[in-house]
Amino acid sequence: MRKKVDIRRLKTGVPGLDNLLGGGLPEFSFNLIAGTPGSGKTTLAHQIMFSLANPNYRALFFTVLGEPALKMLRYQQQFPFFDFNKVNESIRFVNLSADLFEGDFARVLSRIAEEVKAYTPSLVFVDSFRSVVQSAKHVEQGASELQWFVQQLGIQMTSWQATTFLIGEYLLPETESSPVFTVADGILWLSQNVHRNSMVRKIQVVKMRGQAQAPGLHTFRISDTGIQVFPRAIVKPETVDISTTIGDERVQMGIPGLDEMLGGGLPVGYSLLVVGPSGSGKTILATEFLAEGARNGERGVIAAFEKSPSQLIGNRKLYPLVQSGHVGVIDTRSLDLSIDETLHDLIEMINRMQAKRVVIDSLSGFELALAPEFSEDFRGSLYRMIAELTDMGVTILMTSELEDRYTDLRFSPFGSAFLADAIIVQRYIEIMGQLKRAISVVKVRGSEHSKDIRFFDITDEGIIFGDTLSEYDGIMTGHPRIRRWKN
Repeated sequence: MRKKVDIRRLKTGVPGLDNLLGGGLPEFSFNLIAGTPGSGKTTLAHQIMFSLANPNYRALFFTVLGEPALKMLRYQQQFPFFDFNKVNESIRFVNLSADLFEGDFARVLSRIAEEVKAYTPSLVFVDSFRSVVQSAKHVEQGASELQWFVQQLGIQMTSWQATTFLIGEYLLPETESSPVFTVADGILWLSQNVHRNSMVRKIQVVKMRGQAQAPGLHTFRISDTGIQVFPRAIVKPETVDISTTIGDERVQMGIPGLDEMLGGGLPVGYSLLVVGPSGSGKTILATEFLAEGARNGERGVIAAFEKSPSQLIGNRKLYPLVQSGHVGVIDTRSLDLSIDETLHDLIEMINRMQAKRVVIDSLSGFELALAPEFSEDFRGSLYRMIAELTDMGVTILMTSELEDRYTDLRFSPFGSAFLADAIIVQRYIEIMGQLKRAISVVKVRGSEHSKDIRFFDITDEGIIFGDTLSEYDGIMTGHPRIRRWKN
């Protein structure tokens, strides 16, 4: 029996990209980096090249652009991945614009072959390949000659024992007829879309022969450090025995009386949704949850979408936890967030801190912080995010702003209460001309819990529970008032 050929996978050096590719780029593969103008194709190619190139693994970068290579490098060298020491040492740039000027494909192919033979690179890049395609429209050879050129180039690239990349600007209709898409072993598609005032960049692995890649579109950013990809969270099939998912281990909430209402605390690994109107105490409850974790040696992470850094500093109970390193804060002040980007930051901080508790305050602010394109699928994206976090075994507390209509009992403005394993509702009740705060546990999946509605106050000491609603002689039958206080 013949032994299966092992294909080495090259690490791209682009954060998040290897996860999409199924572990990296197959060595000696023939790849196409395509997409719309300005989507980051050349930056992606340079980031991969500078990450992989070294004296024993050299790279050859052909430019067929009308501008000289020095002009292109002027901008690329602004990124930290650009290493001047590798230029002309491990990386060589060759400009083919003069050879392409007359549209002589054989001449261009011969020049590429000569340079590759002389330099013997392990990596070969041609940018922008669409310049070759466009030139076919101005010469007599036509499409048949262009197809011959692409096929010959592909065959030669394979024979060179090099990992090769063709970079080009393509519009979607061209993918159906362009021969280069058929020849390529791997295709990376980059796009950017403007939605209202937001710019959203996405990447898709259209094709990668010989290995499983992550399907669908994934968000990426071009920052001062280069490109970073945020793989879309994909819900994994359940592999856990349902009979073992509800154990005896519970986390304490840090509020006397609330753990009793929850049936002994919140089960570990559960997601808890705390809903209520403005000022009802959702953030204070979340802070107590993190503080109780710190007292028990459990670190926490908070993503505060409604609080600025100065407001967090003003929280006299939360700020010391942040300063001492017991609680990490996710930066949510960036514009045009995506849920996958936020999830990436959460997972990174959870792993770094070995955190056991996570607070998202609030879902209402989270939706507003998202780019419009992502907010349209908020429920679906939030579902994947919660599934990914709970799969890590952390316990999640989410808050959500909910208008208090007194007579209406609702649990989420998004219709996403099903995402939570447990739900706590805070609301106002008017008694004798005063607004009283009340709290109730609506559900704790797979566990007994209190059905009482209890009054509570917010003091300098935190949340203090009072009597149950049944202690008062009064009923609510569609009217916002409890009519008589029992003496």
